[in-house]
Amino acid sequence: MTLSKFASKAIAAWAVMILAAGCSVGPTYKQPELAVPANWNEAQQSDFDIGPAPLTDWWTEFNDPLLNALVERAVKSNLDIRLAEARIRESRALRAVTAADAWPGLEAAGSYRRSRSSENAFVSGGDGDAFLGGNGAGDLFRAGFDASWEVDIFGGVRRRVEAADANVEASVEERRNALVTLLGDVARNYIEVRGFQRRLTVARSNLRAQQETLDLTKVRFEAGLSSDFEVAQAEGQVNTTAAQIPALESSLKGSVHRLDVLLGQQPGSLWAELSNEAPVPALPPQAHVGLPAELLRRRPDIRRAERVLASATAQVGAATADLYPRFSLMGAFGFQSVSAGDLISAPSRFWSIGPAILWPVFDAGRIRANIAVRNAQQEQALTLYEKTVLAAFEDVENSLLNYAKEQTRYRSLVDAVIANRRAVQMANELYTRGLVDFLNVLETQRSLYASESELAQSETVMASNLVALYKALGGGWETD
Repeated sequence: MTLSKFASKAIAAWAVMILAAGCSVGPTYKQPELAVPANWNEAQQSDFDIGPAPLTDWWTEFNDPLLNALVERAVKSNLDIRLAEARIRESRALRAVTAADAWPGLEAAGSYRRSRSSENAFVSGGDGDAFLGGNGAGDLFRAGFDASWEVDIFGGVRRRVEAADANVEASVEERRNALVTLLGDVARNYIEVRGFQRRLTVARSNLRAQQETLDLTKVRFEAGLSSDFEVAQAEGQVNTTAAQIPALESSLKGSVHRLDVLLGQQPGSLWAELSNEAPVPALPPQAHVGLPAELLRRRPDIRRAERVLASATAQVGAATADLYPRFSLMGAFGFQSVSAGDLISAPSRFWSIGPAILWPVFDAGRIRANIAVRNAQQEQALTLYEKTVLAAFEDVENSLLNYAKEQTRYRSLVDAVIANRRAVQMANELYTRGLVDFLNVLETQRSLYASESELAQSETVMASNLVALYKALGGGWETD
């Protein structure tokens, strides 16, 4: 039979198998449907905008140009983002490795061998008879191509490629999740920097006022109008307030150093930009939160968990395909001769082509155990997906609650500061006139400092809670 006739029959037989290769064993993935509340519970208790949430560049709502610049620089230079990008490239390369199994393999080979036959061994003759070997030695030259192609009849390769595609998409979502975290960390640490600066201003202002009170008390003591006990009380209050300033300065520097690292820079690089005091970024008139259903489509950790589930489902099919036979088409073509001079000639040609089948008959339950492993992994991925969704809903509800309650606390602290300032003024006037003792002055000053410090801290916490809310909603990665 000639090569062309044999090849025609082989191609016809394999064409039938290829046409039958449209099925894929194992479960077909379908995104699970989860129960989603119609609205946020805490959003109904407070004044939140539940319309479509414009979260693409939420940090711009603070109207702080320096914050905007820091965010832009962090996205370009952050090391966590760079690491996530490398993982995306890794997953894409792994996908290419997996997809290569669907294509034929072709290898070029060449060899030279010199050998000698044993005189005391039987060798096979061309007609099937065996005879005692001789002592001759000879050369053998060989050059040609070997080809093989495993036809994916039961979809094992397609399922592995499907899993690899889902892994690529999961790595993309992992980078987006890292970006959401980065945006939140940059904004939160920047707000903390401004908050510590504000608290330092309050502490230093109160320290000056308390120092003035101490100086006045010393003058009165020297004039015989007050006691040394009152001087000691005033000195204690001054030193107590002064002792809090180094801790605030340390916290301020720590937040700046954290911003340096988030921007991929050495600690201390941003101090010149951030050392000058500026107010805590102003809050927008109203926070936009959208609806719970939008969270499933927007938040990257949920999207990543869903892609991991899709990959695990495809891996079940890839494992199931191992139960079925594997069909391959093998072929070879080349030249073979005992002399290098006539290697590339028509009489030296050789070729072979034909199908092969491999079907595991006994493997001690290995394949079915592997299927059970993949099923358990799929179950874990589904549970993790559901857990991620619930944790995201909890995150948003807690952020809504914290932001709303801190606004209430802030309003009360504003009233407290106003009242304490009036009390300090009245206490100083009454003490100067001798109508109240010095303890009233100290108590009102301590109350004023405490309320002013808590007000500055509340302003920072309120802005940070809004950042946490936007982070919980998963916004910001769309602009990348």
